[in-house]
Amino acid sequence: METVTLVLAVSAVLLVVTVVAAAGLVGRTRRTRGSGRPGTSAPPANGTDTASVHAGTGTDVAEPAIETPGLERPEPTAGRLTRLRSRLGRSQTSLGRGLLGLLSRDHLDEDTWDEIEEVLLTADVGVGPTRELVDRLRTRVKAAGTRTPDDAATMLREELLTLIGTDVDRSLTTARDGRPAVVLVVGVNGTGKTTTVGKLARVLVADGRTVLLGAADTFRAAAADQLQTWGERVGAPTVRGPEAGDPASVAFEAVRQGAAGGYDTVLLDTAGRLQNKVGLMDELGKVKRVVEKQGPVDEVLLVLDATTGQNGLSQARVFAEVVDVTGIVLTKLDGTAKGGIVVAVQRELGVPVKLVGLGEGADDLAPFDPAAFVDALIAP
Repeated sequence: METVTLVLAVSAVLLVVTVVAAAGLVGRTRRTRGSGRPGTSAPPANGTDTASVHAGTGTDVAEPAIETPGLERPEPTAGRLTRLRSRLGRSQTSLGRGLLGLLSRDHLDEDTWDEIEEVLLTADVGVGPTRELVDRLRTRVKAAGTRTPDDAATMLREELLTLIGTDVDRSLTTARDGRPAVVLVVGVNGTGKTTTVGKLARVLVADGRTVLLGAADTFRAAAADQLQTWGERVGAPTVRGPEAGDPASVAFEAVRQGAAGGYDTVLLDTAGRLQNKVGLMDELGKVKRVVEKQGPVDEVLLVLDATTGQNGLSQARVFAEVVDVTGIVLTKLDGTAKGGIVVAVQRELGVPVKLVGLGEGADDLAPFDPAAFVDALIAP
């Protein structure tokens, strides 16, 4: 009996020890998880809060997000433009279907060619490219003679692709080569620039890139908050500075932290500015020069509102002179836009359209694919 009692006593002691140890482990786990913000990593072991103001810079950085089930998974970018082809409906009506209807007529007289030219100009193709396309179509029609609607569609598709350009490099430099790729995003007020930067972050994350955002728009009160919200949805932290602070210092700090953190890409949002304001444009040039003290800027993307048509080209010229634009992002190229602006802006600047925005959804920014674009324009 004494032996049984001793065994029961020892078992009870062991049970109490086990319960106490488990409680301590849970407590430590809760304290560890609770030390950081929800959805972010815990502060470094030295006690420094990575969201605090950095000495000498006055610039904050959002804590890097860890992989959590709450993060959104953006749609794959491959074939995204094809999936969004229905968004080109009204552009299709004004350009593709209009041209196909005219080219399919049994007899193409001068009045018909004038109508074809008018359709192209109305669609914002531009005077030079319009004359070039009409001349090539005239030559092909004369050589081919009788045409079926399918023949007209094939001919139009081939000539539009030639006009837009299929041998142009439209890729984005967004991968590390010993340092982060730096992408500077510029444009006038109201083009949807900050939203575009947020959507571009989603494009890059969908393609497997690690992204750091730089909120160098320090003039618009909500810009940094808006950008940070976009980043948090896909785990891309944001470097930001004080309101009305120096945008160049924020951009510089973002690139520095991007290099230190091993990110693939640093996306820099800048304040919208009017192209006829010399001081603001000079400041944009300063942002680029300051960033380049750490290395080259790999991409300068100009965001243009496609609905402005030819009026946007004067804006584009000035920006190209100040910051050496490497690619165009055309936003709002859906419902009310005219598809020909793709041709006009490329001819005006001599740089390619690399991305197009086709709606208000988070994944409605697509890498520009000339073949998919033309197919959407002339689809029956």
